[in-house]
Amino acid sequence: MGMRKTALSGIFIISGFLTIQAQSSTASSSSNSFWIVLIVVVLAALGLLVDLFYRKGSKAPSYVGGGKFVGLQKGFNLNVQGAANAKVVEATASRFAVIPPNFRGISPIPKMEVNEGDEVKAGDPLFHDKNDESIKYVAPVSGEVIAINRGEKRSIAEIVILADKDQKYRALPALDLQKADRTSLVSHLKASGFWPLINQRPFDVIADPEVTPKNIFISTFDTAPLAPDLNLVVEGQEEAFQMGLDVLGKLTDGKVYLGLNANGQQAPSKAFTGAQHVEKTWFKGEHPAGNVGVQIHHIAPIKNGDVVWTLGVQEVITLGKLIRDQRMDLSRIVVIAGSEVQDPHYVRTVAGANLGELLAGNLKDSHHRIISGDVLTGEAKSPEGFLNIHDDQVTVIPEGDYYDTFGWLVPGKAIPSLSKTYLNSWVGHKAYNVDTNTHGEKRALVVTGQYEKVLPMNIYPQHLIKAILAGDLETMEGLGILELSEEDMALCEYVCTSKSPLQKILRDGLDAIREQG
Repeated sequence: MGMRKTALSGIFIISGFLTIQAQSSTASSSSNSFWIVLIVVVLAALGLLVDLFYRKGSKAPSYVGGGKFVGLQKGFNLNVQGAANAKVVEATASRFAVIPPNFRGISPIPKMEVNEGDEVKAGDPLFHDKNDESIKYVAPVSGEVIAINRGEKRSIAEIVILADKDQKYRALPALDLQKADRTSLVSHLKASGFWPLINQRPFDVIADPEVTPKNIFISTFDTAPLAPDLNLVVEGQEEAFQMGLDVLGKLTDGKVYLGLNANGQQAPSKAFTGAQHVEKTWFKGEHPAGNVGVQIHHIAPIKNGDVVWTLGVQEVITLGKLIRDQRMDLSRIVVIAGSEVQDPHYVRTVAGANLGELLAGNLKDSHHRIISGDVLTGEAKSPEGFLNIHDDQVTVIPEGDYYDTFGWLVPGKAIPSLSKTYLNSWVGHKAYNVDTNTHGEKRALVVTGQYEKVLPMNIYPQHLIKAILAGDLETMEGLGILELSEEDMALCEYVCTSKSPLQKILRDGLDAIREQG
């Protein structure tokens, strides 16, 4: 949109200037008039070409058919080296952890149900929230509880399990999906340990079982840097995915919405395009088009008093397996990617796997940063750390702890940037070897208009951030904070000239409103 407006504005300005010059010239001639008209026509033609290019980028591909289509014009694809090939191998991790801080909304010190040295089966309860004892948090694998690590103020940081070679599962009672009502389903999901995997918006916290969601949303693609291909993830899991959708349909009085990817040359997996009893919407655009928050905004925006639920594709598969196989199976396909990975690929593992074991023998250098998640929203971890519960990606990039002499003044420097300051920004689809250097220090928050270029939502992020910093709760709500989660602001943080921690600021604002009830 900005490109088209700039081109058309330039045409009008130059045309007007030339017309005035022609009219005011005392030595005008038919030859001069001809050249003036010719220049105006050429400029107009260029503007139309720009407009046609703009419109072409918004068109739905042929495989969309007559489905609902949303073409997003704002965003930015951060192309990073180290994309994974499509092979999937079995991981060799032996240690797994459940990390209570991964679950937003839980009390800092949950009630433990196991001790160090206890033997557990996959699906056995490890702890529960003191605010709701019926919601169980369970072991991802069977084995011995070898550590209960604590953080600040004696909070529980990790419950670490040394996995058995042969996995054993807690048997769950059978549930007839056709006869089960919502109340029995909710009770089953809380007792089985699945409930903490459901997030609700606003606030992006664990869903409140006492509240029926207006709608449920699932994004079937991820546009974050080096994100996994969910078409590969769902391969062979089509039945479980559909069963998970059927369960979700019984938990809401509204609809279950799927966000489908219209960016590819080919249609997504039939597990997504052929899903039954759901509403499908196609999205085309740069990141964050795959964010469920962006999709909610364009399908059925969250209004004051609304509550909706969100789940990932792998969580839906887990839900389907739970009902079908009568056990809590937290197996995951995780992508190992990044420029510091020798052989980027996918691994089949279980939620909470030890990162050092997943990456063993597959790193180029020791001076790197391991990230659970993607480079925009992920969490830095040590090799002794564990995969976060909702992450299906491990990224490894060089550590950027060096002084960036002259910064953007260095001619020809290759760095991914929304700004056209760097010459390489004019060359599209180039993959960059990025590191963790911020290329600048924290500065005062200034109005640049950068945030609005990368957030495809009818929200004014710059004004919202100022309202949060000012503690103005009413203005925060009026500016749409309840529609957002950290991942939606991640690109704004990336392009921020002021180097402001926008994701943390947003979470502070969400927590402040939530505390007010």
